[in-house]
Amino acid sequence: MEPIYKSTRSKNIQASPKQAVLKGIAQDGGLFVFDDLDQIQIDLNKICSQSYLENAQYILSGLLPDYTQEELKECVENAYGNSFASDAVTPLVKVGDQYVLELFHGPTSAFKDVALTLLPQLMSQALKDTDEKALILTATSGDTGKAALSGFQDVKNTGICVFYPNGKVSNIQYRQMACQQGSNVHVYAVEGNFDDAQSMVKKLFLDKELNEFAAKNKVRLSSANSINIGRLVPQIVYYFEAYKQLVKDGVIQIGDEVSFSVPTGNFGDVLAGYYASLMGLPVKKFYVASNSNSVLSDFFETGTYDRNRPFVQTISPSMDILISSNLERLLYYMSGKDADQVAAWMKDLAQKGVYSVGDEMKKKLQETFGWGYFDDAATKEIIAEVYDKTGYVLDPHSAIGYGLGKEADGVVVTLATASPYKFSRDVLSALKEEEKDEWKALHRIEELSKTRAPKALADLETAEILHTDILQPEEMKEAVMTVTGEMK
Repeated sequence: MEPIYKSTRSKNIQASPKQAVLKGIAQDGGLFVFDDLDQIQIDLNKICSQSYLENAQYILSGLLPDYTQEELKECVENAYGNSFASDAVTPLVKVGDQYVLELFHGPTSAFKDVALTLLPQLMSQALKDTDEKALILTATSGDTGKAALSGFQDVKNTGICVFYPNGKVSNIQYRQMACQQGSNVHVYAVEGNFDDAQSMVKKLFLDKELNEFAAKNKVRLSSANSINIGRLVPQIVYYFEAYKQLVKDGVIQIGDEVSFSVPTGNFGDVLAGYYASLMGLPVKKFYVASNSNSVLSDFFETGTYDRNRPFVQTISPSMDILISSNLERLLYYMSGKDADQVAAWMKDLAQKGVYSVGDEMKKKLQETFGWGYFDDAATKEIIAEVYDKTGYVLDPHSAIGYGLGKEADGVVVTLATASPYKFSRDVLSALKEEEKDEWKALHRIEELSKTRAPKALADLETAEILHTDILQPEEMKEAVMTVTGEMK
């Protein structure tokens, strides 16, 4: 298979789809992109006549052409066949004036499940062509970690190390990771914030000593973060699925434009939507919804990306991010696939913590994207208002997307990225009741919403803590080398 994927920072660094999935990140620190992405045009009539699993195979076949149809079918069926509580996988529900795309019906109650049930399958297929094992290194701000752990648990020829910011995830997110079973899983709390953990993971992928040691042990280092193309492309599917459901419900006709409001921190979820639009999905506008860590909102407003600012810990921890890695891919396509320009911007970000794209690029970005941010108080107000008017309970991330979605004209779909039960104390507080105990809060939300918490979350109340290691960022390399050596 020809190397159709290239680094955002150098067209000379190339990989086949399977190689890109296994590598995760390019050797120059860039992210893998497909220049002909906009040449793939999805047939909307076909989308509207097929199931989620059929659409996943159809869409992925154009993006990962070195996987056979048989391999993709097996991967998709293993990922979605019986892992999701809803037959629709990602059902669409009307909530007030907006449509909410529920992405939290997977095994860990977060949108990351949609990709992280499939990525291990894609990796396992790709590893069959090699004599290697894969060690997954993943930094998480809360949800990716558990979804990756669940997806890779006891998957043959793989191991996984997850690093999360100590004390900066919800108690349920913490227990989801700390109680994770599996002979090949390793979980570490890291002192600092998500950006500290993510930056170190990126450095480890480029660390010469670590990579030579891993190669000696026939272990390939890879990622389950959305910097991995195998993690990103499955998310494209649910944008088309939302469109299909709107057509089936008679809300729109094929060809009508729809807007999407997306709560985001690392920019992967909204980037998947942008990819869908390049592939033919009729999108009027994307709304990039941020919390008080408003680095993305400020970027779309000013054209300057500046991470030199205080880090704010919020009630929407999965969005507590100041370095939005996937923005690099957007800039690649928006700049006319100019890898040299992207490399220069990323060099400025690494050295100065800031870069500016100029007025022409800023105008181009603003034609496609809207933006805005909400602090904790405003987020709680949105949760309360939506519940009071509709009886529907949003989590603190989805609420931010819903709040920004109010600015959209026409049909708007808000992506609901997590179950409200994952953040039970803060959600209950938004509903004007205080409860310090996470589990009592969870059960109270059940009473108020007349729904049941996902069993996997409720069971965490009595689950055994299995992972207790706490590291400084500089200790992460030693931990990875230890795990690598044990994978012989």
